Amino acid sequence: MKNVGEAREAPTGTPQEEFATGERSTRNRVARSILDHGPSTVAELAGRLGLTQAAVRRHLDALVADGVVEAREQRVYGTRTRGRPAKAFALTDCGRDAFDQSYDQLAADALRWIQERCGGDEALMAFVRARLAEQAAAYRAAIEAADPDQRTEALAKALSVDGYAATARSAPVGEQLCQHHCPVAHVAEQFPQLCEVETEVFSELLGTHVQRLATIAHGDGVCTTFIPKAPGPSKVSGTTHHASATTHNASASKAGRNPA
Repeated sequence: MKNVGEAREAPTGTPQEEFATGERSTRNRVARSILDHGPSTVAELAGRLGLTQAAVRRHLDALVADGVVEAREQRVYGTRTRGRPAKAFALTDCGRDAFDQSYDQLAADALRWIQERCGGDEALMAFVRARLAEQAAAYRAAIEAADPDQRTEALAKALSVDGYAATARSAPVGEQLCQHHCPVAHVAEQFPQLCEVETEVFSELLGTHVQRLATIAHGDGVCTTFIPKAPGPSKVSGTTHHASATTHNASASKAGRNPA
């Protein structure tokens, strides 16, 4: 499991690093206990983990603040006793994602089944294109609403909504679209077609040839795509002429794409 939450304040005289490590370890135990046993009260967690209820509440407060767990009213079956029922704490979707999941393997198995049983690479590419076409609808709307010189930035913001943590920055004779996270990186390691089709989609959306320079799936730290600057007006013999930009679809066979 990934570490959930961060340490708040260290007691006087306790080294910060040692304290933080201990805090994260205990906090992970609290979250793991909820995962293993379902929604749990403070008293139940304290009993299972051998902690005081005050300590459990402190860790739960941190987990709630980090969006890992949420408090729910505990369901009461049968005759209800006096007083308000104790709250039960359950993992959120974010909290569940912090633990190891088998979604990546399931997705890879599904793509492999399509490839082997439904028509090879052609069927696989058709599926990937159809999937990305649905995502691209929202990206296209964001790009069309932006000024021409802000389209890469608009695409980056739209990608970030889908979890790609994307940014746009200036580069010599163009821009770079950087995706600092890839939700499908582990699957793309086995199926680089995901990266290939994504590059095609970027080219189509931005209306120009784009060049994939690096991918997380290939082991790079960031997925980086180069978008050349649109040709501006050029003067010939005192007359202003506008260069025409030709749109090229990027593909896996194009030079400059870093194969995943």
